[in-house]
Amino acid sequence: MHSDIEQSVEVYYGCPVNMLLRTLLMMITSRRKPTQDFRDVGRVTMRVLPHDLDLLGHVNNGIYLSLMDLGRMDLMIRSGRWQQLNALGWYPVAASVSVTYRRSLRLWEKYTLETKVLGFDDKAMYVEQRFVRDDEVCVVGVMRARFLKKSGGTVTVAEMGALAEIDPATMPIPKWIAAWSKAAALPPGKASFPSDWS
Repeated sequence: MHSDIEQSVEVYYGCPVNMLLRTLLMMITSRRKPTQDFRDVGRVTMRVLPHDLDLLGHVNNGIYLSLMDLGRMDLMIRSGRWQQLNALGWYPVAASVSVTYRRSLRLWEKYTLETKVLGFDDKAMYVEQRFVRDDEVCVVGVMRARFLKKSGGTVTVAEMGALAEIDPATMPIPKWIAAWSKAAALPPGKASFPSDWS
């Protein structure tokens, strides 16, 4: 049994809508849910819709990434961080993502998307998300996220901690996450990185 603050109000998307409309709906419904701490597990209950599917009849692998956006948005809105980010002109971007697929989700199946902030390193925030059906984990995604400023530049981890009212040092990432992040890293965007398959 989850605590009241962890339980999410079930959100059903009963008609086929594209992801933009889904996002707008999430922004509205999340504001009506109980508030929760930034460090708690966020939960959103949804159903698989026809346009989520691929030709084999299960959720397309790329759709999971778009759905994960909704889970992170819900957590940020309910914790009040989304509103603060907008006021400061900051916005999140995905730096790295790893997704592991265990079981398929099929048409009209009900599932819960769980979102949890794992911690910080010296540059980024890490979030784990799980697609859970009947208490069984079907898909797990881990994201390395950075925050940028509309005025230019990158939001530091210290600035993120001040916004979230936490000390990032108290939320270190697991060792395997640090190893994954290092292994998946690419050169900075302004550096030269030609495609060479040799």
